[in-house]
Amino acid sequence: MKVILNQDVKHLGEEGDVKDVANGYARNYLFPRNFAVPCNEMTIAYFESRKAEIDAKKSAKRADAASLKEKLEATVLTLVMPAGSNGKLYGAVTNQTLVEEFKKAGFELERKRIEVPGLTFKSIGKYHVNVHLYEGAIASVQVIVEAQPENVQKPAQKTERAPRKRYDDHASEENASSETAPTSDAE
Repeated sequence: MKVILNQDVKHLGEEGDVKDVANGYARNYLFPRNFAVPCNEMTIAYFESRKAEIDAKKSAKRADAASLKEKLEATVLTLVMPAGSNGKLYGAVTNQTLVEEFKKAGFELERKRIEVPGLTFKSIGKYHVNVHLYEGAIASVQVIVEAQPENVQKPAQKTERAPRKRYDDHASEENASSETAPTSDAE
C-alpha cells in the first residue's frame, strides 16, 4: 500500500515521502497515529502545496547537522578508565559509554548513531569514532582512552577485631538463671 508520511517516522522516512508499506503496518500503526495518509490524488495535491514548507524543514535539518558536525569534529573526548599495567582495560568502551560522555559534553546523541570500529575499545590509546547525522553526514570524533591513575598510598591494613559474641537461647537462659539464683555453698 502506498502512503505519504505526515511526519518523520524512524526507520521509514521523512515528512512528505511516498513509501510502499505493508497493508497491516499502514492500517494498524501509521494511520491510527496519524503518521501517514493514503496516497491518492487529493493527498498528493495537498503535499505538493506544502512542498516549500517541507523543503524548508529539511534544509533547516541539514544546517543543524552541518553545525553539529563541526562541533563534534572539534571535540576530543577523553575517557579515564581503570586499566592494568599492560594497557588493557578492565572493562570496555562501547557506544553506550560514549553516549554518556557525549551527554556530559553537552551533546544529545542516540546510541545507534555512534559507530565504534570493532564494536568496543579494550585498551588505552587514541581512536576515532564516526557519528552518523542527518542524510549521510558523518562526523569523525577523536576519543582518547587513558588509564586511571593508580593510588599512590597503599590501603591501610585491617586491624583484627574480636569475634562477635553469639548468644544461643539456651546459653542465655542458663546464664540468666545462674545469675539470679542464690548459691547455697555457704550453708
